[in-house]
Amino acid sequence: MDKLKMQTPDLTDKNIEQIASLFPNVITEIRDEKGNIKKAVDFDLLKQTLSKELVEEGDERYRLDWPGKKASLLKANTPIINTLRPCRAESVNFDTTENLYIEGDNFEVLKVLQESYLGKVKMIYIDPPYNTGSDFIYKDDFKVSKEQYGEEIGAENEEGEKLFKNTDSNGRFHSDWLSMMYERLVVARDLLKDDGAIFISIDDNEVHNLRKICDEIFGEENFVVDLIWEKKKKGTFLSNTITNIKEYVLVYSKSINTFQGLIGEINSDTETYPCVNASNKREIRKIPAGIISKYKEKNYVLKKGSKISVNTMNLILHTDLVIRDAVLAEDLVIEGNWRYQQDLMIKFALEKELYITQDLYLRRIVKEPRYKTLKDLLPRLGSNKDAKYKDFNINNLFEDGWGSNEDGEEELRLLMGGKGILEFPKPIKLIKKLITSTRDKNLIILDFFSGSATTAHAVMQLNAEDGGNRKFIMVQLPERTDEKSEAYKSGYKTISDIGKERIQRAGKKIVAEFKENSRQLKLGEETIDASKLDIGFRVYKTNSTNMKDVFYHPNDLQQEQLSAFQSNIKEDRIPEDLLTQVILDLGLELSLPIEEKKIHGNTVYIVQTNALVACFDDSIDFKVVDEIAKIQPFKVVFKDASFRYDKDRINVEERFKRLSSETRVTVI
Repeated sequence: MDKLKMQTPDLTDKNIEQIASLFPNVITEIRDEKGNIKKAVDFDLLKQTLSKELVEEGDERYRLDWPGKKASLLKANTPIINTLRPCRAESVNFDTTENLYIEGDNFEVLKVLQESYLGKVKMIYIDPPYNTGSDFIYKDDFKVSKEQYGEEIGAENEEGEKLFKNTDSNGRFHSDWLSMMYERLVVARDLLKDDGAIFISIDDNEVHNLRKICDEIFGEENFVVDLIWEKKKKGTFLSNTITNIKEYVLVYSKSINTFQGLIGEINSDTETYPCVNASNKREIRKIPAGIISKYKEKNYVLKKGSKISVNTMNLILHTDLVIRDAVLAEDLVIEGNWRYQQDLMIKFALEKELYITQDLYLRRIVKEPRYKTLKDLLPRLGSNKDAKYKDFNINNLFEDGWGSNEDGEEELRLLMGGKGILEFPKPIKLIKKLITSTRDKNLIILDFFSGSATTAHAVMQLNAEDGGNRKFIMVQLPERTDEKSEAYKSGYKTISDIGKERIQRAGKKIVAEFKENSRQLKLGEETIDASKLDIGFRVYKTNSTNMKDVFYHPNDLQQEQLSAFQSNIKEDRIPEDLLTQVILDLGLELSLPIEEKKIHGNTVYIVQTNALVACFDDSIDFKVVDEIAKIQPFKVVFKDASFRYDKDRINVEERFKRLSSETRVTVI
């Protein structure tokens, strides 16, 4: 019977295996700290294997380095044994929701989630600390003492762990911030789907460094765009010529070859956008019947083989163009220089976004973003400080509809009933438009610097507006609020308290508005069931492993100490804690439905019908084993201590082999 590891995977071993499959000659053996032989990589040989030139040590190369970078990468690849514990009391609709709110250090959370959500997250949005001199660098886990470089401010998180202010007096001011971001982005990248993307809000302080580390982690070729966002209507005075009212949203795809998001300004439905592009290669596209025609004649036929000249490009009809009653009556096949791939053309047609113009070439209604560059919007400034530019503001970088910091603050004030609850929350409009740029209504969105939970609010609002089934994962450190702050005075002791309360209030408000709008439906319009809106969230909190040290370090214990460990599970842990860690260890999603049943006196947990069945009782009735086997589960987990004798474990395995041969039986 297998035993679960109950820790995150060792990515170093995984990476060594992948390298070995490509370059077996660079694999060597070394002794670990206990003298055991293990596989390792001969990095000098690997570098030479990947180079066409003789590799010398100390060669200069183009890269960004800082003190702590290698330690940060090592940390990203090293397994941890921490886990998550569910908190039903602070959750909303725990048994039915598919949304998650996780309290804890976001690096630990990303590590814990990396197996369950590997390659499953379509969109990541984060608004990290901007390193302005007043941001927090989470827990102090750097190798160099902060007493040498930084200023302890006496702040703590909910577990009493110290937090530090990264001031510019810190000798590693940029390095500490880069290390903090680097290790989190390395882990986060693996969570993205192949067609997924990450959106990172940032300002002038670190945008240049963030761009460099993202080029390294995601690949320079996967850079999508650096959006410029108008964060406020009134700027911060920087000099006598310019005021700063902008921030950036850096966008990187997991793979630019599969990324289909369209970023930038969302135009009105009446604008059009051509489907052909002279610089693209010549290909054939099939346009399905049913799209609207804006041709001057309501009924029209153009024969197969006809050529249509569009901006010096020739489009050739491979089938007849048949317009009947102002609608394309038959499928149309055209050869030309197409801007969009076939799957997008079909998608646009099905969503009624395509139409045929009067000059007989396809256009589409622009319902997705179109990016405008800064140079299109700003005049060229002269080298001298001309008087006419004295009051010049960098503004109007996007049209109305993207929101501003002022909008975000007002949204939070109206919802939470107080001003100044949290500084600089992002507006819902900004996040909604970034989400819609993915062109996916059924996706997982992760925000691991969630703050006031604007992202969760935006997800629920969008689902109510367009019937989407988006799911969110919010991660927030339970950092204590200042006792002098409005948040503390209003009863919010931590930042995560603000986020959870906002999601609850936003959900109730969205449902109320949804029901009101449903009452105003016109005759014949379909009524949508408000109960289908997922406004709940499961709360989980990071914590130490459920297992005692003997589970991980049995070799470090003396024989006389073993009697103290009759159970390998900590005394304060409940079955739901164990179930959560098992779900994570087996790589299942935390949002899966969980059913609790009493079977022959034993408590049995059934996850996603038959994906996992678990029973953590001290004594297992063998009648329960037979009932579980009838479910034909993929995986079954018991406590090791549930079986008094080895023969009982053997009997359980034999029962499953006979009654449910495909079931994998494991113990913790």
